[in-house]
Amino acid sequence: MSDFTDEAMVNLRGGDGGAGAVAFRREPYVDRGGPDGGDGGKGGDVWLVADRNIASLIAFRDHPHRRAPSGAHGSGNNRSGGTGADLIVPVPEGTIVRERDGAVVADLVHSRDRVLAARGGQGGRGNAHFLSNNRRAPGFAEQGEYGEERWLRLELRLIADVALVGFPNAGKSTLISSISAAKPKIADYPFTTLVPNLGVVRNGDSEFVVADIPGLIEGASEGRGLGHQFLRHVERARVLVVLLDLASMEGHSPADQERVLLDELGRHEPALLERPRLVIGTKADVASDDVEFEGLRISAVTHEGLDRLLGATSQLVEEARATAGEVESFVVHRPAEEGFSVRRDEDGVFRVVGRIAERVVAMADLTNREAMAYVQDRFRRLGVDRALARAGVRHGETVRIAGIELEYHEPGVPESSERESSPRRS
Repeated sequence: MSDFTDEAMVNLRGGDGGAGAVAFRREPYVDRGGPDGGDGGKGGDVWLVADRNIASLIAFRDHPHRRAPSGAHGSGNNRSGGTGADLIVPVPEGTIVRERDGAVVADLVHSRDRVLAARGGQGGRGNAHFLSNNRRAPGFAEQGEYGEERWLRLELRLIADVALVGFPNAGKSTLISSISAAKPKIADYPFTTLVPNLGVVRNGDSEFVVADIPGLIEGASEGRGLGHQFLRHVERARVLVVLLDLASMEGHSPADQERVLLDELGRHEPALLERPRLVIGTKADVASDDVEFEGLRISAVTHEGLDRLLGATSQLVEEARATAGEVESFVVHRPAEEGFSVRRDEDGVFRVVGRIAERVVAMADLTNREAMAYVQDRFRRLGVDRALARAGVRHGETVRIAGIELEYHEPGVPESSERESSPRRS
C-alpha cells in the first residue's frame, strides 16, 4: 500500500468549555457570605497548519479524528478553570481545506500558513456573575459550551515549478531520477508510478522543483486510468514538460501522444494550456530512425540532451517566476454569527437558530429552576419571545433550540399543570 495520500476526510472538534462553579464564601464572623463561584476555562481551538516536513495526508487515512483539550471547571473563591491548549494539526504545504459540500475554507500554500478549523467552547460563568439586587444568592452557574465539531475534506496539490506529463512508461520516473536525487520506482510495465514524486533540480545557479505525475491516458480527465486522480497536482506547476515516447508507444505516434495529452490537460483545466511548456521526445537511445519528431530528443539513460533540457527548463521557470509571482495562500473568513432567526422544521415544529440564542440554552443548567428563570429573562431581553410570537408560535407549542425542546408560554398566561414543562432533548 502506498504511503502517499492526497485526499482525506477529517473530523475536528474544539475542546469543551469548563463549567462555572456554584460556591459561596464562607468566612468566620461574616453573617452572609456572597457567591464566589469561578468561571470555567475555554476549550482549546483546532488549527490546521502547513508544515514543509509533512509529505502527504496519510496520517488521516486510519485516524481521521482530532480533538483539542477541554477547559477546566471553575471552583470556589472565584478561581477560574484553566484554558484548554490549542491543538495544532500539521498538513502538507499545498493543502486545500474544504467543507463537506466542497466550499473552500482555506488554501495553505506556504509553511506556517494556518486556519482555525474548529473553535473551542466558551467556559461557563460561575454563580458570582449572576448576583443582582433581585438575586442575592444565585444557586446556579453556566455549563461549559461544547466545542465546535466539523468534518472537513483535505485535498493536497503539490507545489512544484515543473510538472512532467506523459503517457505511462514515457520515461518520467527515469528522467526525474537522472536530474535530481528523487528515487521513484522504475519498471517496464504500465502504471509503475502510482504516486507523484518530487525532486529538486540544480542547474548552475538555478534551482527548481520537478514533479513526476503518474501517467495519463486518453479519458483521464473523465476518470479513466490512474492519472485522473493526480491531474490536480499539475495545476500549481509554473512550467509543463510534455514527454513523448519515441520508442515503444505502439499505435501512438509522438503527434498522437501530444494531441491526447494536451486535450486531457485542457479538459481538466483550460488554463493549463496557457502555461509555458516544453515538448520533448524521450528514449532517444532506443528510438527507431523513422520516428517523426522535430523537437528536442533526450535519453535519461545515456544523458543525451539533458543539459539542453535543463537549460531550457531553467529559463522558462525563471521567466514564469518573474511574471506570475508566488502562489498566494488564503483563508475564507468566518464572521461570528449575529442575531437569530425562527424557522419551521419539516415536521412543523418551530426552531430558533443563531449562536447568540442557542448558547443561552446550551450553557444553562436546565434542571435548575433559577437557571430556567434566567433563560426566560435572557430570551425576553434578546427578543426571542417576540420573534416566536411574530412567527406564529402558539401557547403550549414545542420550540426547538440547541438540541433541546422547550414549551412556549405566552407572557401573562399561566402554565398548565397538566403539561410537561421540563425541557426535552430533540
